[in-house]
Amino acid sequence: MDTQYIKSLRDFYKHQLLEDTVPFWFPRSYDTVNGGYLLMRDADGSLIDTDKAVWIQGRACWLLSTLYNTVEPRQDWLEGAKLGYEFLKTQCFDENGKMYFHVDQQGKPIRMRRYFFSETFAVIAFAAYAKASGNQEAAELSRSIFTTCLEYASGERPIDPKFENTRPSKGIGVPMIMINTAQQLRETIGDPRCDEAIRLWIDEIDTYFVKDDIQCVMEQVAPDGSIIDHIDGRTLNPGHAIEGAWFILHEARYRDHDPKLIDLGCRMLDYMWKRGWDQEYGGILYFRDVYNKPVQEYWQDMKFWWPQNEAIIATLLAYLVTKDEKYRRMHKQIHDYAYKHFHDQEHGEWFGYLHRDGRIAQTAKGNLFKGPFHLPRQEWYCWSILNDFLKND
Repeated sequence: MDTQYIKSLRDFYKHQLLEDTVPFWFPRSYDTVNGGYLLMRDADGSLIDTDKAVWIQGRACWLLSTLYNTVEPRQDWLEGAKLGYEFLKTQCFDENGKMYFHVDQQGKPIRMRRYFFSETFAVIAFAAYAKASGNQEAAELSRSIFTTCLEYASGERPIDPKFENTRPSKGIGVPMIMINTAQQLRETIGDPRCDEAIRLWIDEIDTYFVKDDIQCVMEQVAPDGSIIDHIDGRTLNPGHAIEGAWFILHEARYRDHDPKLIDLGCRMLDYMWKRGWDQEYGGILYFRDVYNKPVQEYWQDMKFWWPQNEAIIATLLAYLVTKDEKYRRMHKQIHDYAYKHFHDQEHGEWFGYLHRDGRIAQTAKGNLFKGPFHLPRQEWYCWSILNDFLKND
């Protein structure tokens, strides 16, 4: 393997993270009056809304805590993480312990959503903050909320259904988010439940969602794993499946380069790269149909920022664990495309939404769905695994 190439990549991701991405968000986003973060920002960093998406509050708290834990114990990062922790803890739960999705600047609730993703990001935020600060209350809350997430994921704690039961289905999203939540919890403060739970969720993905016969990873399936041959059931999200692939490759590294997990993660990446990579313009398309029929969503051929981040991680991780030049080429393709089209050289960070041909669709860098997570996580993680590789291999 080309050591100089790996070193140059490591240095690039470190520079982008610490000199470009993180400075775009912090300290300007600290809400020192109300707590939490003001993250809805335009290209130049100006504020476009003072509302707060709860799951992104958790993601920002996780990022600051993780930087403190793994990069440098900077006091401003720790104090920033505390702003998020205290806001989430005091303002973002209802009387039944369910977390909101959307609150105003002061923390007054605006919207509750059915799913429990706010809770999963609170788990990793509180765990990372507990490690950074030594705060035992944060550690206890993280494990307690993880218990709640386990109950939601298993069905023990019911979630109001979105659809009638005429056409039952299950999605890949729950096992995926729970794998990564458990991985983060395990790697910060630890929890004895994580290893076995991760194994079961990976088995669920492998058994029900990975279709080797048609080389595909389904986004949702019938309860028995069969394909639901209707528009929603046929819709694929290549970037999401590729994210799942790198979660599994990450687990393979943790489990002493488990060859079965490496094979599974690489198959998932290969299948969804083939279906998601735009051969004409480059980049990962948002939605595809499993049988190449028309997709319902109008943004199906746009390029969103986060699938590119997940593909950058997955291809690099696949290259490092397999040393297969194919993955180096794929990584260079997605890396070059993404940093050419999404990166804002004037103000830093990335634009979130491009048309298929690479034109900027709108300039927001922060809203209810985009914030300081997918891009900084990608740059931090790639820097970290390249550092590990250079030290150990």
